[in-house]
Amino acid sequence: MEDSRRAHTAVVGWACTTLCLVSYAAAFSQGASLSACSDMMPRHLRVQLHSSSSNYITVHTNMSFYFPGDKVPVTVRSTRDYMGFMLQARKVSNNEIAGTFIFLPPGSKLLTCFEDGDTVTHSDKSLKRNLSFVWKAPDQPIGDVKFFISIVQSYFVYWAKIESAVVAQGGQN
Repeated sequence: MEDSRRAHTAVVGWACTTLCLVSYAAAFSQGASLSACSDMMPRHLRVQLHSSSSNYITVHTNMSFYFPGDKVPVTVRSTRDYMGFMLQARKVSNNEIAGTFIFLPPGSKLLTCFEDGDTVTHSDKSLKRNLSFVWKAPDQPIGDVKFFISIVQSYFVYWAKIESAVVAQGGQN
């Protein structure tokens, strides 16, 4: 009788743990959580951060400067597939998130960290490789910006805050 009780308890414990892990993983399959807004770090269990110098991702624009209100194309290129991402533009002066994204590829969606549409994340777990976005600069001057992306290759492996070159605000004194 005692052995059957232990076996029952072990099975119930295993089932609860499995269900909790599956539901936790499923919660992030449709995009990053708002808790990742400030540091762009995934909130998965037991994830391993990899050095941004050894990544296979580049984020860039074809513009070296922009003016307030401009639409700036942003391209993410990769030599490997990945499942999840979070993309933001940030002011160089104070690291604040800036602007809004107005064009998104399939498999992505807008996230509101501080203002509507200031962040883009994945909307499903489909494998991604090369993505194109359009960012709209605020109508008021904000200074130079950089684009940052965090990439989740798998549930356990990610790269945080891979950055673009500086995109300078035109017309500054």
